[in-house]
Amino acid sequence: MHASFEEKSVWVQLVCLLVALGGYLVIAGRMMAAGVSELPAYAPLFVAAVVLLVVMLGVGHALALIGSRPEGRDERDRRIDWRAEHGSSWVLAAGVFASITAMVLGVPNVWVAHTLLVSMMLSEVLGLVLKIRFYRLGV
Repeated sequence: MHASFEEKSVWVQLVCLLVALGGYLVIAGRMMAAGVSELPAYAPLFVAAVVLLVVMLGVGHALALIGSRPEGRDERDRRIDWRAEHGSSWVLAAGVFASITAMVLGVPNVWVAHTLLVSMMLSEVLGLVLKIRFYRLGV
């Protein structure tokens, strides 16, 4: 089955996000388990993860361009984007609600910040997975 450039781009984004930010979350989780509770201690790790993500996205999209030429976004691509956003935005909303609740309850900032980050990442991952599913279903 031939995948369009748009679908390949979604795959690239999903893999890169899982590797870069997933790696960040694993290391940050170990730091949190070791008792690191000040947010500035996580900044260099986060910056490194974002730089890695940008580099990986650039390389991944360059490789995707080798295999196919961008056709330009059409109505199908816009509909897939909308449906995926509609299906994944609740994860972000739940994470924001949980974070606000945690702040009200006096949970340490490091936990609140990571709850927000995890909810953003999970929302994006779910959105990308939904896009892949919609492309595969021929929506």
